[in-house]
Amino acid sequence: MKKGTVFVCQNCGFRSPKWLGRCTMCGEYNTMVEELEEEVSVALSETGGEPVLYSEIKETAGQRIPVGIEPVNNVLGGGLVLGSVVLIGGEPGIGKSTLLLQVSKDLAGREQPVLYVSGEESLEQIKLRGDRLGLTGEKVYLLAETALERIVSVADRMNPRALVIDSVQTIFSSKLTSSPGTISQVREVTNQVFRLAKNKQIPVFLIGHITKDGTLAGPKSLEHMVDVVLLFEGERDHNHRVLRVLKNRFGPVSELAIFEMSQSGLKPIDNPSAFFLRERPKNEPGSVVVSTIKGTRPLLVEIQALVSSTLFSGNPRRMSIGLDHYRVSMLLALVEKKIGYSFAGEDIYLNVAGGLTVDEPAADLGVVLAVISSVKNIPLPREMAVFGEVGLSGEVRSVSQPVARVKEARSLGFELVLMPEGNLSQLTGENITGIKCLGVNSVKKALTQIF
Repeated sequence: MKKGTVFVCQNCGFRSPKWLGRCTMCGEYNTMVEELEEEVSVALSETGGEPVLYSEIKETAGQRIPVGIEPVNNVLGGGLVLGSVVLIGGEPGIGKSTLLLQVSKDLAGREQPVLYVSGEESLEQIKLRGDRLGLTGEKVYLLAETALERIVSVADRMNPRALVIDSVQTIFSSKLTSSPGTISQVREVTNQVFRLAKNKQIPVFLIGHITKDGTLAGPKSLEHMVDVVLLFEGERDHNHRVLRVLKNRFGPVSELAIFEMSQSGLKPIDNPSAFFLRERPKNEPGSVVVSTIKGTRPLLVEIQALVSSTLFSGNPRRMSIGLDHYRVSMLLALVEKKIGYSFAGEDIYLNVAGGLTVDEPAADLGVVLAVISSVKNIPLPREMAVFGEVGLSGEVRSVSQPVARVKEARSLGFELVLMPEGNLSQLTGENITGIKCLGVNSVKKALTQIF
């Protein structure tokens, strides 16, 4: 075993044998922290480490534990996999601890207990939250501890059904001399917890902090080490929260779960489309409903556009909330070039109502129609939903899962769907009645049909 000193950048994880005022990798200043580095020679184990033929590996029954909160179940791909490590990130106060305490309550309703480790709050503070969530006779054990070796020892002795660590940035290992939250500590803590989960087949939830730009704090290797990465997000001015999948080794990526924050905790929203459209204004120009796909779920969202004259004609404003700014700029240029509108003296504002984010090309047609509706000051048909990707030549291209999009619109009482002409053939034989599907192959044709 060799010991040496190394300087590690706390922003990107770059390692240097000497101190640097500015990290040569990420360019940040005063981020190099001195840490003690140990090189340990690992001997090959006498039992294990041998290759196994693929056909000889036996599948173990009961690999997933069902979670009582159905949206969380869907996000995890059908349940919590034994021995998996799930990392949940989100802004402070967004509800990460509340969500995992509710999950712990459900999992502990069976024979095995759940161990909830908190490095940030006292046991009395957690109990106050638990009383509000209705946590009473469930076998949830609380541990206020920041020493990793102590946590591993307790978990190894209890063999809980699940382990929750809140948060990974507050836990430290005595093997390292650096402070909790540093890159070396986060990497070491995650590594030891990962080995505990795999050896004892205990599913582990790790709560992680996020940086000011919205990314998970710590080294990028942290996301590679865990099995599932979830992002819990929401707007401060809205009472809904969105649980989004960034990585999942055991299920689909880009899955979505939507909750409503209430006094008694997080409540799943069974019909998100109706929830986000419940306050849609009537007969207002610039408002359009777009049928999008979030993970495997169809979702109807409202896109709003406002086009107004500006005194600063040389530098009009282009602002978009919930939409990709670069894609919006491309669509506005297309409308000017192909349709003939001029936005030189106009400020343009676009917003996805409810604080949601729409990042798929199927919303292109909705953005174009909302902008033109605001320019002409003519409202779009209220009973109409749209979807379709728009190309640079003004053509409307086919998108995925048109059947699910149309059925979602029909379930909420919409009477007309404006969609790509290439998707009409996929509706044949699907028994879609009670709604009219109008196919268009260009933006000009769409405008002719509507206006």
